[in-house]
Amino acid sequence: MADTETAHPRNHISVAIDPVALVVTECITVTSAMRKHARWAHSSISSILGSSSTLRQSPSDEQGSSNERNRASSKIDLIEDDGSLKSRWGLRGKKGQSMQDNPLMSAFAKLRADLKQCKDIQAFDAPALLQPFLQVIRSSSTTAPITSLALIAITKMLSYNIINPSNPNFSYGMQLLASTVTHCRFEGDNSPSDEVVFLRILKLMEDMICGASGDVLGDQSVCEMMECALSICCHLRMSEVLRRSAEISMVTMCQVIFARLKTLETEFEEQGGENMEDMDGKVTQEDMDAAKIDSSANGDIGPEKMQKMRPVGLEVPGQPQSSRPSMDVNGSQLDLSKPLAEDEDPTDVRPYGLPSIRELFRVLADLLDPHDRQRTDTLRVMALRIVNVALEVAGPSIANHPSLASLAKDTLCRNLFQLVRSENIAILHESLRVAGTLLATCRSVLKLQQELFLSYVVACLHPRVPIPDEPNIDSSLYRGVPHAPALVKQQPASGTASGRSTPVPVRDRQKLGMEGGSRKPDAREAMVESVGGLVRIPSYMAELFVNYDCEIDRSDLCTDMVGLLSRNAFPDSATWSTTNVPPLCLDSLLGYVQWIAERLDGEPTTEGLRDAEALREQRTRKKIIIRGATKFNESPKGGIAFLAAQGIILDPNDPHAVTSFLKGTTRIDKKVLGDFISKKANDAILDAFMDLFDFRGLRVDEALRQLLNTFRLPGESQLIERIVTVFAEKYFASAQPKEIADKDALFILTYAIIMLNTDQYNPNVKDQNRMKFQDFSRNLRDVNGGGNFDPEYLQQIYDAIKSREIVLPEEHDNKHAFEHAWKELLVKTATAENLVICDTNIYDADMFAATWRPIIATLNYVFVSATEDAVFQRVIAGYNQCAQIAARYNISECLDHIILSLAKISTLATEAPPSTSLNTEIQASGKSIMVSKFAVDFGRDNKAELATLVLFRIINGNEVAIRDGWTHIVRIIINLFVNSLVPTSFTSISRDLDLPPIPLQSPAQVIERNDKSNEVGLFSAFTSYVSSVMNDEPPEPNDQEIEATLCTVDCINACRFEEILGNVSELPVESLKSLTMSLLAHLPEHDSPRVIAVKPELPAPTPLRANGTKSAGSEAPVYDPAVVYVLELATILALRDEETITALGSDVAGALQAVIADADRLHPVALSRTVFYLLALLRASNDHGYIRAPVVLHAISSFRDNLLKQCAQPILKGVYGCMSGPTELKNEMATSPDFWAVLHTLQPQPDAAGLAFQIAESIADPSSSAITADNYEAAVSLLNAFATAGSVGARDEQKREQAPRRGQQQPPPEKKPKKNEAVIRATRALVLVSQLASRVPSLIEQSHLETNEAWRAYWSPVFRCLATQGCNPCREVRHQALTSLQRCLLSQELASPDHNEWTNIFSEVLFPLINQLLKPEVYQTDPHGMSETRVQAAQLLCKIFLHYLVLLSEWEGVLDLWVKILTIMDRLMNSGQSDMLVEAVPESLKNILLVMSSGGYLIPPSDESKEQTEQQRQLWSETWTRLERFLPGLMPELFPGESNRPQPQQNGRHARDGAATPSGDSEQTTQLPERPASTVAEPQPA
Repeated sequence: MADTETAHPRNHISVAIDPVALVVTECITVTSAMRKHARWAHSSISSILGSSSTLRQSPSDEQGSSNERNRASSKIDLIEDDGSLKSRWGLRGKKGQSMQDNPLMSAFAKLRADLKQCKDIQAFDAPALLQPFLQVIRSSSTTAPITSLALIAITKMLSYNIINPSNPNFSYGMQLLASTVTHCRFEGDNSPSDEVVFLRILKLMEDMICGASGDVLGDQSVCEMMECALSICCHLRMSEVLRRSAEISMVTMCQVIFARLKTLETEFEEQGGENMEDMDGKVTQEDMDAAKIDSSANGDIGPEKMQKMRPVGLEVPGQPQSSRPSMDVNGSQLDLSKPLAEDEDPTDVRPYGLPSIRELFRVLADLLDPHDRQRTDTLRVMALRIVNVALEVAGPSIANHPSLASLAKDTLCRNLFQLVRSENIAILHESLRVAGTLLATCRSVLKLQQELFLSYVVACLHPRVPIPDEPNIDSSLYRGVPHAPALVKQQPASGTASGRSTPVPVRDRQKLGMEGGSRKPDAREAMVESVGGLVRIPSYMAELFVNYDCEIDRSDLCTDMVGLLSRNAFPDSATWSTTNVPPLCLDSLLGYVQWIAERLDGEPTTEGLRDAEALREQRTRKKIIIRGATKFNESPKGGIAFLAAQGIILDPNDPHAVTSFLKGTTRIDKKVLGDFISKKANDAILDAFMDLFDFRGLRVDEALRQLLNTFRLPGESQLIERIVTVFAEKYFASAQPKEIADKDALFILTYAIIMLNTDQYNPNVKDQNRMKFQDFSRNLRDVNGGGNFDPEYLQQIYDAIKSREIVLPEEHDNKHAFEHAWKELLVKTATAENLVICDTNIYDADMFAATWRPIIATLNYVFVSATEDAVFQRVIAGYNQCAQIAARYNISECLDHIILSLAKISTLATEAPPSTSLNTEIQASGKSIMVSKFAVDFGRDNKAELATLVLFRIINGNEVAIRDGWTHIVRIIINLFVNSLVPTSFTSISRDLDLPPIPLQSPAQVIERNDKSNEVGLFSAFTSYVSSVMNDEPPEPNDQEIEATLCTVDCINACRFEEILGNVSELPVESLKSLTMSLLAHLPEHDSPRVIAVKPELPAPTPLRANGTKSAGSEAPVYDPAVVYVLELATILALRDEETITALGSDVAGALQAVIADADRLHPVALSRTVFYLLALLRASNDHGYIRAPVVLHAISSFRDNLLKQCAQPILKGVYGCMSGPTELKNEMATSPDFWAVLHTLQPQPDAAGLAFQIAESIADPSSSAITADNYEAAVSLLNAFATAGSVGARDEQKREQAPRRGQQQPPPEKKPKKNEAVIRATRALVLVSQLASRVPSLIEQSHLETNEAWRAYWSPVFRCLATQGCNPCREVRHQALTSLQRCLLSQELASPDHNEWTNIFSEVLFPLINQLLKPEVYQTDPHGMSETRVQAAQLLCKIFLHYLVLLSEWEGVLDLWVKILTIMDRLMNSGQSDMLVEAVPESLKNILLVMSSGGYLIPPSDESKEQTEQQRQLWSETWTRLERFLPGLMPELFPGESNRPQPQQNGRHARDGAATPSGDSEQTTQLPERPASTVAEPQPA
């Protein structure tokens, strides 16, 4: 009992006065009121005094028999409600005469007498304490006020805890109280006091159910109390206030009663139970049957029976009254006067449980029957509210108990779903609310019922009208909203062969719910609210998707619900509903998205759930089946062929395989199916179709009904006959009916049944003309094997057809449509699985992929048309959540569509590039902005700015899932780029491209506003405008345009573009592939390149017009920075790593090559950077075959020279990058003639020379293997060109020498003057040439050429180069050239006794060098330094001659060589331009002569010890003779003994040869060709 008390603490109200005194006061209150009534005016005053009319017992007796006293107090006869009280106790006695007191009064007297000895009210017997009050309540002699006082007293005692579970016999007392309250009697007079009694009764019952007494009430007590409360609710004669009060009490009591289900479940689980079916099984059927509630208004319990005032009671339509049998202790006829014996305990009553709860639930469900005319809509509204409370409190528990779930599945849903179709708005509101609560709590056992309900709601709410076109909204933005739900089936064709002559009118079908029909606006709003309540359940839409959309035979409810919400979220839906509907639908739609978004980070739960992949396959199969069924409905053969091709029908030639599909698919048109199987060509299919039915145990009309439920009979009698024939055979063989003789008799009987069905239900036949049983029987006379059918058998068939038509469900009329559909549903429910509760995120990806289109379309429409901030916030949140979901689940199509939509709304993704011809740069305070029409228009469009912010927020972080959306993103970025709104370089990407930022178009004008006054007068503004017009310039931007541009700049900055680029650089290859393809797709077509009318970056040779385009006749290409931007970003992405080079390099390289293939139509800036990108890609992709160096170099070398020179710097930078790359690439490029041609062309360019030399140096470096026999000469030639370019150093040398001579006082230099870069390169080039000479032997060996050819191929280029540079005006270069030449000439590999080709070093190298030095024009290039060079050359000649003297002595041409040397020396001596030669030449010759003499090559004639050969004689003679001409005395000085001897005369040949040689040698002097010097700036040294 203590536990019970604690269970209801809310009912424990402390009382401030003595409980016993309170009870006594209540006794006096009641008896005083009774005595004021005429009937009890002369009653004994013992009830007031508290003494009984009998003698008082002695104290000892009282103390010894307290229990007897308590029991004796109840020994009062129960006064029957027969008016005897009035006859026995209503008489007036004579004055002073003692009368027997009224039992009602004496009971109070007894109670007071017993209470005098009571110390603790908690120990007082509960029934004894209640008995006097109960008798007053039960007595029909009392008036309403007296009864009300008794009820108040009991209510107080319960509320103040005076009577509580600790009282003895508390349970029994509560049973008595429940029975008494429900069987209250009083004299009514239809005054307000009567209704007060009913209110008191309701309050008391409510306290009992909700208080501690509720735990001890039995099932029958609860049923009676519920019946009493319901009867008050249903009594139409009662006031509205009373009925509403009764409803409120009923709601409160039902809350407690149904909440007890949870308590019962908890107790059951504590006892070890698991299955609720076992719990229901413990309740006997007898207990179930005993708990009954009469829901009629005129039952045994209710206001009609309580009020006894006239013979005629309240006339309330209801069920016929039935006498209630006498019940046990829980019944209504409890004898209050019968005491309990000493050894007798009250009957143990089990607390109420499932029986009473089920009975209450049944009654409430029955009250909703829309076809029960005894109950009004008001009553149904009340019942709906109570049912809703029950479901709110115990919905899941109801679903868990089979006995309750069966009521919910059948009675409740059947009545509820019909009420949903009501036109009464109150009924509709409440029924929708109940339906929502029912599905929210019990949907796990209502799979098919939920489908029926939602299908109706969708059909009602989904408008069939197209979305109206708005002038300011692109219709493509909201493409994707379905125009009709997927569950709408094609209407069956009309016909009469199936038993109907006309179809059901559409308006009637709409009322049935087979179609949605036209509902009133308020009804639509109520339905939308109901749907919204369901969608707000987190897992609800996922459950619809799994249980319906992924089930082959179920509707696509999830898809339809999203389509419904999307369509009704459009503003135009308010025209057929209410203005609340669009925001309600939008809220529900966004709620659905929000639930998916919130589950993104949740742990996937798979326990007990179906595999997502299996569902995906099943859904794919469903789509195929739907498509196949549609094809079948159009062409059966085509449909079967399609289904067979898709593997749905395993064998199209197997009739059983075909018919199994056709019968098992509800999507097949019944008429088409009937026509198909009845054709003669399909006899096998018809036989197989019949084999699918089991006719055993069915009467022929039942079998026929089952058959015709699956297809519609065709219209032709021949086809019907074929079907009936096969049916008769199959049925006769299967069912073997005893009543039918043979197949022929069965055939005729079947036809007769079809005719009977047509006759009974043809609307064109009058009722009096319809076929009677006699007619039906007469038509079948003597056809049953020559006899008649059993009349009883025929009667059963006739009655079945007459009561229920054989017809397809779609063709039922109003009376039977829902009933038939419901019966079919119940049949399917028996085999259908329970609905799977999907509180998981494993299905979200597939669900969102199936439903995102209408959601995005709705968001687009609402975003464009919205005006309120709250709407924008919700829509933006929806965009973000959809993007998160799409990115997480890799639904790229959805993310791409979001990007497309927002790009269109942003107005930035224009397909045609915006014109930049009027762009104006505004500079102020060291900052500048570019004002353009593009930026101004965007800055004035707030909605476009908002869409842009949302777009880039969505892109940021979700780049990995974007595919086709990159196309629009790239378009936006390019448009922003050309208008100076995003950075011109990719600093956020760790790039390898060593290039300056991409140059943009030069603005049409630059305006400096630093010193400009803030206030500009009208005249000044006008003057500025006129000036701009006269100068053919765009007008100066005004303040509003500048403000709009600043808004645009702020918006774009807020988009965090650099952060997005950084994210892009880290994308996986698959995502980068999409971005790269989108970038390349924006390149102009080759036949029609995209032209932007802008002002060129470089100064134009022709005047510019105001719009920035060149004047007519100019064909110079226009610079398009967008092309450069696209190519550079694509290249950077492709160069990220090896994986991207492999995956993206080929496409990027192809695009780059395609661009440079049309070089003449490309601006030099764009061309140069494009070539650089291609070369960078070439370097990185050397291991791949999609791009080859020779192809690239050939394309570059084919550029026009002037174009190539304009592109020199980036091209050489790219080439140098390749040279620094893989050795294989370096060698491959070095072998290309185009490579050397490009370097030769670009070498003279001042800004390119440095890079070109670095390239040449990297190739000619001794450690490099790039020099081969094929490119050796080209390398030498290029180095020679660099050396030649060093001639510019002569000017600096001469300037430094001339300054002191002029007497100019120069301050001493603080540091050594910086050398000219060209001179440095020249000297370094000559060093490289000399180093190349060291490779000559190996090259000659590799070449396998003849000696003369090999010498000329490999030695000659080096010597020609060095000899040529020996005459360079720059003395530093000359000095280096002669030094290098000496090194090469002294090479050990140069000379060989095996050939004489090496002797050409004199005739082809040294002699031409000296001859050139002797020319005046050469001398004048460096007058002060050339003499020294001549000396060096002369010394070099002598040194080389002496070095090879031994080999030369064996050469036959040594004499001619020596003569030429002497002649050269003669010319040097007589050049007359320097004293240095006069000193140096004799010394050199003296040295040679001494060496020749000592070596035995020059033998004087006087030397008799040695005999002169002819050659030696000639050598001596020529030497003596020629030296005497320009150096007389030298020979005598060296050979004093020969000075007095006559010298032989010169041979005429030698004289002539000697005289002719110098001039001849001079003519043979050759010089390497030189390219004209360029005015280009010199490059930085490597």
